[in-house]
Amino acid sequence: MNKKLISITLSFLCSGVFLSAWGQKEEVQIPSLVHDGEAIPKEVIKATREFRERLMADPYRPAYHFTVPDDVGYPGDPNGAFYHNGKYHLMYLYKRTGSGFSWGHVSSTDMVHWRHHPDALAPGDGDEGVYSGGAFVDDDGSAYLSYWMLRGAKGIGIAQNLDDQYDTWKKIESNPVIKSTEWGITELTDRSGKNIHVSSADPSNIWKKDGLYYMLTGNLLVLRKYGSRGKGLPANRDEPPLPKDSLDYQGDRLSLFASKDLKDWTYQHEFYQSNRKWTSKTEDNMCPSFLPLPSGPDGGKPSDKYLLLFISHNRGCQYYVGDYKKDKFYPEVHGRMSWEDKAYFAPEALIDGKGRQIMWTWIFDDRPDSDKQYYGWTGTYGLPRSLWLGDDGTLRMQPVEELKMLRVKEDASLSDIRVAKGVDYILDEYGNELMELELTIDPNENGSYGVKVCVSEDGSEETKIYYDPKDRKLKFDTTKSGKEFGRKIIEEAPLELKEGEPLVLRIYVDRSIVEVFANDRQAIARRIYPSQGSKGIRLFSDGKDMTVSNLKIWELNQANPY
Repeated sequence: MNKKLISITLSFLCSGVFLSAWGQKEEVQIPSLVHDGEAIPKEVIKATREFRERLMADPYRPAYHFTVPDDVGYPGDPNGAFYHNGKYHLMYLYKRTGSGFSWGHVSSTDMVHWRHHPDALAPGDGDEGVYSGGAFVDDDGSAYLSYWMLRGAKGIGIAQNLDDQYDTWKKIESNPVIKSTEWGITELTDRSGKNIHVSSADPSNIWKKDGLYYMLTGNLLVLRKYGSRGKGLPANRDEPPLPKDSLDYQGDRLSLFASKDLKDWTYQHEFYQSNRKWTSKTEDNMCPSFLPLPSGPDGGKPSDKYLLLFISHNRGCQYYVGDYKKDKFYPEVHGRMSWEDKAYFAPEALIDGKGRQIMWTWIFDDRPDSDKQYYGWTGTYGLPRSLWLGDDGTLRMQPVEELKMLRVKEDASLSDIRVAKGVDYILDEYGNELMELELTIDPNENGSYGVKVCVSEDGSEETKIYYDPKDRKLKFDTTKSGKEFGRKIIEEAPLELKEGEPLVLRIYVDRSIVEVFANDRQAIARRIYPSQGSKGIRLFSDGKDMTVSNLKIWELNQANPY
């Protein structure tokens, strides 16, 4: 794509001279409109329209995955998710040009169509901007946002809503409610008189139990200074030795704080014991979300287990399932949501009115950093996933039911498709840049098998999704997904099918994103950048002939406003 065609310059001159999207000066003769007593220059309206049109013309801008409307959604963490009075509220971290790191705010009744609110948090009132955090709705309907104050020895802040529509928020006067002694670290003295270093970064959602409020804080800065050296790397030889107590700070850890009034918070203890059988000593715990796990995908009565979602900055999104007793968490199951890199990042979750736990994440763009301003936007969320506890005590996941409203028409409904070994079964006539596929493949223990999407006519481009029965893994191959952008890797997620169990895939294609869900037990989401026209679908089997017992394909609608 010619970059000049999508470059955007928003330059507004009070003299009435406008520098357009093509860099050409235009004299504006039309009088300004008036709004709330202030004149809106006509050039602002014209430039806004032209900018919106450029975004709509971008072939890689997602159509139904929530996308930061404009500006620099990098980092683009989902934040502050909560549900109240029939609405889902979601915040997004972005770097607002001319201001700094802020939280945008959207709400929805269906998690598909989103209304934009004024930014919830912005720099000021004692901070230079805001980083990630969570949300909480108290018994009286008051909502609170917990966030990391920028920068230096600031700490954790809290803001409260001032109106019923949650359009206006005020940072409370007692901020920082957890004071840092240096960037992301708080030095304290424990009961024995020993100096300890606890976390004061990336606060979790707040929860309430037995009249007390609780909150978790992430350990990235503590890990880097006292548990390892560098950004998730072991100590280098030429650096000073680690402190003798460095083992106390290695690996993913969280600090638990409690409060009676949301203003004064007291450190309690380390929330859980990090275990090297699951994570390495260089992995941190940030962007934590801690909520009870439902018993089923539709919510209802919660199970007796809790889910801790988090990221490590060097390995991406992961989770623990376990018990919550006496203000401590006891992990029993560990799993990841990214494996080969960290492109699925920064989870955020809520419990809705049905009792469902629903999560979002940030999916990396994988376009050059220098181009992010140039395209005018960056920052996309993964599809909302419903999470629940399986009968075997492990995590289950599937796309939320509401996504079915995106279906425009059913393009195909086929059964008993016989796919010969080594010969692609071509379904290119059903391909679309916005589509959902659902297919059930009979058990096949000899060789890899699956589906290719976003296939070019000559076969030079393809995104390959398949099951490898030898490795017991779901695999997502982007090595031939496109020519211009994107990471060329094979992502591999553990998935052990039971004897006689078919492979059931649900796949969503949204221009530059493909997400796959397998047997309600595994999911992979990745960014791809196929050439225009690469829309084909092909079934394949490398081991022996296979049977696809059912296959359905839907064309999907656009949901984003632009």
